[in-house]
Amino acid sequence: MAMAASSRLLWASRAAAYLRISTFPRAFSTVLKDLKYADTHEWVKAEGDSATVGITDHAQDHLGDVVYVELPEVGSSVSQGQNFGAVESVKATSDINSPVSGEVVAVNDELTSKPGLVNASPYESGWIIKVKMSDSGELNSLMDDEKYTKFCEEEDKH
Repeated sequence: MAMAASSRLLWASRAAAYLRISTFPRAFSTVLKDLKYADTHEWVKAEGDSATVGITDHAQDHLGDVVYVELPEVGSSVSQGQNFGAVESVKATSDINSPVSGEVVAVNDELTSKPGLVNASPYESGWIIKVKMSDSGELNSLMDDEKYTKFCEEEDKH
């Protein structure tokens, strides 16, 4: 009996997510201060010439439950604004674009077995790739937290 109730709860939660019905009140998506943001909803955390990249809380919230993440190969090149992978959710598949150019030096292999980390922890455990940047000046073309927050608010109005 407990298994049936658990199964119904899981179904109801997935149905609510698919229909964009919140099962609990949620404030605006989290935007972190020390990151840079692309208008395609990827974030980058730069440390020297190293950059960690993922999708934003705003993006994962709109996608719903992530069920698969397509990762690039370590050693491959990425270019700012160009596609390097995809995120598949219960609602849609969305390309992931790189906010910076460089060489992929690490991928988050844990996403292969736990793609939901993108939902649960988009800025920590749900990171997607690490890049050795070829041009750190590209960071200047990205949005800071305040600009990205305004960008999302405007986008959500439409």
